[in-house]
Amino acid sequence: MVEDFKDEMASFDALKVGDVINGKVTKVEEKHALVDVGYKVDGILPISELSSLHVEKVIDLLHEGDDVTVKVTKLEDDELVLSKREVDADKAWDDLEQKYNEKKTFSVEIADVVRGGLVVDLGVRGFIPASLVERHFVEDFSDYKGKPLDVKIVELDREKRKVILSHRAVLDEEADKKKEDTLASINVGDVIEGTIQRLTDFGAFVDIGGVDGLVHISQLAYYHVETPSEVVSEGDKVKVKVLAVDPESERISLSIKATQPGPWETAKDKIHPGDTLEGTVKRLVPFGAFVELIPGVEGLVHISEISHAHIGTPDEVLSEGQVIKVKVLDADFDDQRVSLSIKALEEAEPVNQAPVPSQNSQPDDDDSSSGFSLGDMIGDQLKKYK
Repeated sequence: MVEDFKDEMASFDALKVGDVINGKVTKVEEKHALVDVGYKVDGILPISELSSLHVEKVIDLLHEGDDVTVKVTKLEDDELVLSKREVDADKAWDDLEQKYNEKKTFSVEIADVVRGGLVVDLGVRGFIPASLVERHFVEDFSDYKGKPLDVKIVELDREKRKVILSHRAVLDEEADKKKEDTLASINVGDVIEGTIQRLTDFGAFVDIGGVDGLVHISQLAYYHVETPSEVVSEGDKVKVKVLAVDPESERISLSIKATQPGPWETAKDKIHPGDTLEGTVKRLVPFGAFVELIPGVEGLVHISEISHAHIGTPDEVLSEGQVIKVKVLDADFDDQRVSLSIKALEEAEPVNQAPVPSQNSQPDDDDSSSGFSLGDMIGDQLKKYK
């Protein structure tokens, strides 16, 4: 058989290492396949030369009768060794270099999930590091196997056979395009829907289509807000009005309260002259107290309406944060003014006056009004001198 092989090698002087030839699979073993390339001796295609990825069994990729294109990798020691992997790699590299130079986006199928990322078969082994899979953190990649992903090549080294891919780069590019379109399309005064992305001490950032706009804490509600979480939560869908747009700095100012009826508008149905309401003292000023009746609506209790008794300053009777009952004296919703009174709900204290003696009343020294008479008192004093 050795002589036959030597004869075959001698009869085909042009065959050399590196040649690419076509053949047909004649036999499949667990760790290799035999390939008829047109000579008496079949070439050996080792399992390691089948693919750039790990292969458990040859039968997983090849079957008897399959046509294959292979490269000659060895022509000595009575062996003709072939490689399908190198043929696939040679074809792949030219294509990959073109895609890399053109920054092209293309689709791949995830062949395997390994520690640190995802593996794809490009004719050569391609790797997507975990940090380049998504724009957000992914804890478990097991569901990605067999899944198609659009990717870009971010690193390519033919000598080291290194191909690094990124799905995140595709997502970033899409996000940038969406942000650019949004900035170009929105105008001051537009009312649009967005999603609360994150909360800060000074407001809430809202995603309005690939770009985040800021709703300052003062624009969350008509009433005073201590922290944004009192009004909204991350993930909430909200309507916002565009207050300002700066495309260069990508800054957008938004308002939630501007999309809602003002508190003075809704107060018309809740506050009427003559009503008795409960409110909270918000501010004390020299001339009275401002009382919040409903969020965003305050009325004034003039100092003269705080108490029937004379007071010098409101803080003699009231304190900020105190909950009190008031009577509505007047309401002007166009000018946003409500006049209130506390004393109107309280009874006036009687004024102290000296009693007026009646005609039938007895004098003060009459013994009917006291336990003893004036005469008794003088008599007792005279006895001391006897």
